[in-house]
Amino acid sequence: MGANSTVKEVDLTKIDELLDDFEAGTESLLIPLLQAAQKAYGYLPMPVLEKIAKHLKVPISQAYGVVTFYTQFSLTPRGVNTVRVCCGTACHVKGGQAVLEAFQRALGIEAGETTEDLKFSLETVACLGTCFLAPVAMVNDKYFGKMTPKKVGAVLKQF
Repeated sequence: MGANSTVKEVDLTKIDELLDDFEAGTESLLIPLLQAAQKAYGYLPMPVLEKIAKHLKVPISQAYGVVTFYTQFSLTPRGVNTVRVCCGTACHVKGGQAVLEAFQRALGIEAGETTEDLKFSLETVACLGTCFLAPVAMVNDKYFGKMTPKKVGAVLKQF
C-alpha cells in the first residue's frame, strides 16, 4: 500500500509562519493560502486545513470543498516526482494503458497513489496536449513520447 495510508504528526510551525502573511478573516485569500501551504508541506494535512479555515473565518467544509475540487491540491503526501500518464484517445489507441500498467508495476502503486518512500506519485490525465507523441508520459515537467512498457524503467532511472 502507498504512503496514502501513513499517518504522522504534522509540524504546525510552518503554517503558523504562513498565516502571518495572510490577513485574517479574508475569505478571498483561501486559494492563495492553500497554495502556499501545499508548497510548504507538499500536501494539505487536515490540521493545516483546519488552521487555514479558522484563520480566514471560513467553514472547514468550504476549505475542504476547494481542496477536493481542484486537482492541484492533495490531502495525502505527494511524491517528490509526479508521473502523469496520458489516457486520452490518441494515447489509449496507441497503447497508453499498457504504459500505465508498466509504471504501476515498476513503482508498486496504483494511479492516484504515492510510493512509500515519497519519491513518486502516479497520476492519469485525460490529455497532455502532445497527441503526435502518443502514447505520452510526463515526469514533473519532462515529456516522454512514443512510450512503451519497455521504456518505463529507463524513464524512472532519470529521477
